[in-house]
Amino acid sequence: MNKKEGTDMNKLLISTLLASAMAFPAAAETLRVGVATAQTGALAPFDTPVIDGIHIAVDEINEAGGIDGKIKIELLEKDVRSDAAQTSIATQELVDEGVSVIVLPCDADPSLAAIGVITEAQIPAISTCASSPTLPQIGGDYMFANFPGDNVQATVSAKWAYDEGHRSAYIIYSPDTQYTTMPLYFAEVFEKLGGKMLGEDTHTIGQQDFSAIATRIAALDPQPDVIMTSTYEPDFPSMLKALRAAGVESQIIGSDGIDSPTTFSLGAVAEGLVFTTAGHPTEGSPLEAFNKKFEEVNGKAPETVFNAVGYDLIKVIEAAVIAADGSTDAQTLRDAIANLENVQGATSTITYKGTDGMPLREVSLIRVKDGGRELIGQPTPDASLIPEPRVQ
Repeated sequence: MNKKEGTDMNKLLISTLLASAMAFPAAAETLRVGVATAQTGALAPFDTPVIDGIHIAVDEINEAGGIDGKIKIELLEKDVRSDAAQTSIATQELVDEGVSVIVLPCDADPSLAAIGVITEAQIPAISTCASSPTLPQIGGDYMFANFPGDNVQATVSAKWAYDEGHRSAYIIYSPDTQYTTMPLYFAEVFEKLGGKMLGEDTHTIGQQDFSAIATRIAALDPQPDVIMTSTYEPDFPSMLKALRAAGVESQIIGSDGIDSPTTFSLGAVAEGLVFTTAGHPTEGSPLEAFNKKFEEVNGKAPETVFNAVGYDLIKVIEAAVIAADGSTDAQTLRDAIANLENVQGATSTITYKGTDGMPLREVSLIRVKDGGRELIGQPTPDASLIPEPRVQ
C-alpha cells in the first residue's frame, strides 16, 4: 500500500466513525443525587412520604428525557435510621460514590451531623423537611432547607391567634430538638402583638404521660385562650388527649409535624385543632394536580403534604441544573440553588435568592374539621414580626 492509499484509507475510517457517532449519539449525562434519609425510626413518618414525592418527580423528569430533556437523574438511597451518626456515615458514603447533591433527613439535628462531610466535599445538601431556621445558619454555605421556617410558621399562627381575639397563651415545648422549640418563636411574636403569656412547660421527646402538664394548665384561672406546641407524633396525641381529659378547653395550635394521618384519626378530641403546614390543595392549584398524579401512581390519595414537599425538592434541583446551563458540578449547583427565584413546586413557589438557605415559600394555616382539612388561610407574615433565628 502506497502513502496515498494509506491516507485515503484513514479518511474513509474517520468518515465511517463520524457517521457511526451521528447514528448513535453519546449517552445523556446523569445527575447523581444522594439520598440519606430516615426510612426507619422516629423520623420515618416524615421522610417516607417525602421520598414517595421525590420518586414521582424523578420518574416524571426522566420519562421526559431528563432535566432540560437531556440529563437523567439517578438516585442513590441510604436509610440513616433516624440517627445522627448514621447520617454522617451515609453522607460520606454518598460523597465517595460521586453524587452532586445530597438530600438529608427531615430534622435539623441529624442533618447538622453531616456538616463536616458536606463542607469538606463542597457538595450542596438539602434537608427534606427540616424547618429550623438555624439549619443553614449553622450548616454553612452548602446547607439548604426545603420547608417554611419555624420562625415564619410561628409568626403566622401567633398573628392568627391574636386576630381571632385570643389574648392569653401557654406554650409546651421540648429542648431536645431545635424543631420542638418553635413555641418560643410563637411566644415572642404573641407578646409583640400585645398578647400575654401565662406560662410554659417542657417535655422530653418520647414522653407519653402528659397528665402533670395538663393538670397544671387546667388549674389556671382563667385558662389560657390558646396553647401552642410543636410536639409531633407519637407524643402529640398523648398530649392532646391528656389536655382534653383534664378539662382544658383552650384553642390548640400545632405545627407541620402533626400534618399526618394520625392527627385526622383522633376523632372528636382533634376537632378544631389548628396547625401550620407547607400547602393546601385549593381548586386549580399545582398541589391539587400533584395529588391527582400521586393517586394515579399509588392507587390512593396522599395523606400528608410531605409527599408534595418531596416533589418540590426535586423541582428545586431541576431548576438549579437548568440555571447552571446543564452543569452537574456540585459547586456550580450550590451557587445556582442559592440564586433561585420563584421555582414552581407542587405546594407553592420557592425562592432562595436573598436568603441564608431558608426558602421563601407559602405557609398554610389548617383547621381540623369533621376529620378533614379546612383551609383557614395562606397569609404572608409581616417581615417585621418574624423573629431572628434562635440558636439552641
